[in-house]
Amino acid sequence: MKLSIYFKKFFKSSQSSGILLIVCVAIALGIANSSLAENFQNFLDTEIGIHLFHLKYPVSIWINDGLMAIFFLLVGLEIKREVIEGELSSFKNASLPIFAAIGGMIVPAIIYTFFNYETKYSNGWGIPMATDIAFSLAIISMLGKKVPNSIKIFLAALAIVDDLGAILVIAIFYTEQIHWMYIFSSLGITALLFVLNYFKVKNIILYLIPGVFLWYFLHHSGIHATIAGVVLAFSIPTNISTTEISPLEKLEHQLHYPVSFLIMPIFALTNTNITFTNGMVDGLFSGLGLGIVCGLIIGKLVGINLFSLIAIKFKISSLPQNASWTQMLGVGLLAGIGFTMSIFIALLSFKGKIQIQDEAKFAILIASFIAAIAGFVILNLSSSKTVEIEEE
Repeated sequence: MKLSIYFKKFFKSSQSSGILLIVCVAIALGIANSSLAENFQNFLDTEIGIHLFHLKYPVSIWINDGLMAIFFLLVGLEIKREVIEGELSSFKNASLPIFAAIGGMIVPAIIYTFFNYETKYSNGWGIPMATDIAFSLAIISMLGKKVPNSIKIFLAALAIVDDLGAILVIAIFYTEQIHWMYIFSSLGITALLFVLNYFKVKNIILYLIPGVFLWYFLHHSGIHATIAGVVLAFSIPTNISTTEISPLEKLEHQLHYPVSFLIMPIFALTNTNITFTNGMVDGLFSGLGLGIVCGLIIGKLVGINLFSLIAIKFKISSLPQNASWTQMLGVGLLAGIGFTMSIFIALLSFKGKIQIQDEAKFAILIASFIAAIAGFVILNLSSSKTVEIEEE
């Protein structure tokens, strides 16, 4: 099955952007543990925007909720393309990332709870459920042609479902108040977008303008606004079996380089500013640290592959084309890069408890680092031959 030229282009150039991302992580950690740390944090806390319509936020919020919505828009466009005419166009292929993501959320939460049941850390069960889609895709893209494109698509789809699950968990269990007026407004905008799609409106601007309002309403509703990018992506029309370039392809092409070489590096610079403190290492061996590390590394690995195996054995899903189970293990590890989303949930779980937050951050950083290295090594050493599963 042929992949779109834009999807190949996305991952090809992401090899270089992935290296840039890692360099930005190193720079950010260096700044956070130097004399520049306070000035850099003050910059991230600086509010910009306008008070009108309550659109004045710190720089960090504009990056994490604003720029990253554009990142989710691009990934959403890629996923839609594959659902319509690519690797995810069959139910068996499309269902596997969903089952894998469910397993990748349930098992880590169980492992964390095992270590922290009825302790002061028990509220953090959502921390190891998350996958940092930006960093996980950056790592796998650095492998280039050493892994089949179907595996990259699988990880992207899995990470999208995982992030949607994490957003749902945050909304239900960690958000103090949901503003339903904004929720209903978001649903109205969503309906408008798909009405435009239904009538085959091809002017991208007519989608982007409602998309901005969708972001605004979601942000004010209490739900993580990056989901607006995914919703907008799935409303953008594409063409099947025609030579004409579709609005989806045009937008994909326009977003590719800004996302790869501007948005993702900025995201890495502003979200890796973790200052190391004395209590961080001690916390690594507490129930909190063990729950996070084991949840992200072992929980993700076991959950994703166990649920995938069950789905395939029961003939509900099928293994990605030209992929092996060794590569699935590598993907399971890369999904353990919880990083920024896990840190976000940790801050919500332990509001006002600075020491616990610092311990959680360090555990997340260590777990994500181990998961990234292990996943990269396994995928790098694996062959791209498909392992056949006996379906008895």
